[in-house]
Amino acid sequence: MPRSMTGYGSAGGAFERVLFTVEIRGVNSRYLESSVRAPRFCNFAEDSIKKAIQAAVLRGKVELNVNVDSRGAGETTVEANMELAEAYIDAFRRVSQEFQIPNDFGTAALSRMPDIFVTTRTEPDRDGLLKSLLESVNAALGSFNAMRITEGEKLSGDIEDKLAELEALAARVKARSPDSVREYRERLIGRMAEFVETAGGAGIDESRLLTEAAIFADKVDVDEELTRLSSHIGQARRLLLAVDGVGRKLDFLIQELNREVNTIGSKCVDLEITRDTLEMKAILEKIREQCQNLE
Repeated sequence: MPRSMTGYGSAGGAFERVLFTVEIRGVNSRYLESSVRAPRFCNFAEDSIKKAIQAAVLRGKVELNVNVDSRGAGETTVEANMELAEAYIDAFRRVSQEFQIPNDFGTAALSRMPDIFVTTRTEPDRDGLLKSLLESVNAALGSFNAMRITEGEKLSGDIEDKLAELEALAARVKARSPDSVREYRERLIGRMAEFVETAGGAGIDESRLLTEAAIFADKVDVDEELTRLSSHIGQARRLLLAVDGVGRKLDFLIQELNREVNTIGSKCVDLEITRDTLEMKAILEKIREQCQNLE
């Protein structure tokens, strides 16, 4: 069953003290476009994440976000530079003695001095983090694809309904086509009879009328176009049973169906057939819009 390009999926995971959530969103796009947003310490995993996306998605604009609980993103330690602190304290004591001013230099003031405290963060093991992160990415992709399959089923059902409408209209055109030739022949005979009566001339040349009717019948014959139209509809139905790369193929088929309908419309001057071809073009436009949502 074809998949929609729109969807959402998420999954959670943990490694050591790192807690993370992976969220994936997808929208329509002509090609596959993937972007990854993650905390700085997860940037090393971006290429691996994009490869996982490429393995699961053929087409669409996919955004993947990795949200991390900052409390578990690695242990943070703070150490004091005791030698530098001692130097600051000694300097303030000498200033106090030299200028005879109170030495009110305390811990709070010391903490504001440059380079007194050094903060270090212990990053988690990259290999272990990457493994856990990719497990969550793949789980989120599974959830994402499940939603896309559900949406694809709805789109396919709607397209199938519209193909049935298109097929019914084509059958009406096929049934109406011989009548339009007969009516043209009758109108031609009536006009010729009227002309002969008005002009007071000889009778109607029956062979000439048959020739004109035959030329008209050949001109408006749409059997070939209707046969190709039926073939394309059957091919579209078979595509709706496939899984991968359906959207682009269906989009190409819609172009071919439009070409046949346009030819039918240009050949036939019958009002009923013209109305049917206009309705067929409207249906094809709706199908084309739906195809743009399929992967």
